[in-house]
Amino acid sequence: MAKKSWIARNERKKQTVQKYAELRLKLKKEKDYVGLTLLPRNASPTRLVNRCEITGRRRAFLRRFRLSRITFRELASAGMIPGVTKSSW
Repeated sequence: MAKKSWIARNERKKQTVQKYAELRLKLKKEKDYVGLTLLPRNASPTRLVNRCEITGRRRAFLRRFRLSRITFRELASAGMIPGVTKSSW
């Protein structure tokens, strides 16, 4: 599991992105790039990291389920994810 501080940091970044979303959009429409540089770095959505909802792992993240591959496999094998079955051919 990821450190609590990493998960908390990502949550703070999400809040900052939401706070400045309208202002960023307005500045981009006006092509005011100097104004954009004056905003905090964490106001940019590209600074966010996709993390597993359960473990906080950032690598091998499946966007559709918002889980890491390891957690996804455990839950799918236990039948906890609706509509997901183990394939065989």
